[in-house]
Amino acid sequence: MSAAPAVIPLELVALDDRFLTATTDVDLAGGPAHLVRPRSAEDLISETEFDRDERLPYWAEVWPSSIALARALPELVPPGTRMLELGCGIGLVSLAAARCGISVLATDYYVDALLFTRRNVRANCGVDPDTRLVDWRAWPHDIGRFDRVVASDVLYERPYAALVADALAASLTDRGVAFIADPGRTALPAFIESCMARGLQVSSRMRVPHHDGAIAQVITIHQVSRSAP
Repeated sequence: MSAAPAVIPLELVALDDRFLTATTDVDLAGGPAHLVRPRSAEDLISETEFDRDERLPYWAEVWPSSIALARALPELVPPGTRMLELGCGIGLVSLAAARCGISVLATDYYVDALLFTRRNVRANCGVDPDTRLVDWRAWPHDIGRFDRVVASDVLYERPYAALVADALAASLTDRGVAFIADPGRTALPAFIESCMARGLQVSSRMRVPHHDGAIAQVITIHQVSRSAP
């Protein structure tokens, strides 16, 4: 992660021309994070993209799991750690990482998600994060291994259980730890089974209550590491 240059890249400025945007504030350690996001994720749905590979613009929302993980990050990941984020969305968790002095590589399946992540981390932290376009179905093995891997609410489709487990098995160092924040998606049991089949052990690290008006849920942050030989 490098210090942001004075000139804002044109591809980040152009987001305001290509999207109707809104702002969401999230309270974090060190003060609120001001997140620019597409105003309506539903407006971004493309039948062509869905027919091709069932893409839906989940990246454009601020999900409760990402809020829980971002707030817990100072407890979970030491400063100076090299960290990978799977499915960075608009960048809340990567933003929290940058505030904590964590070296993060933010990845997502959507180019626009990476652009919003860069914009939000840059605006809130004054640095330009490393980003990379990643398809879990074709994991880039040159991405390397990381001491910490994080993801929030990535198990919303059953096929993702095995794909996320594959990504963790490929990207964790021998003593690395992953933290997966999940609100109780139906694919969670399959994810745990997939991890076990790949020599990974899963445990519950913490449970975080989340309230949004009349809606209340509990986010569980699962810890994943390599099983002892």
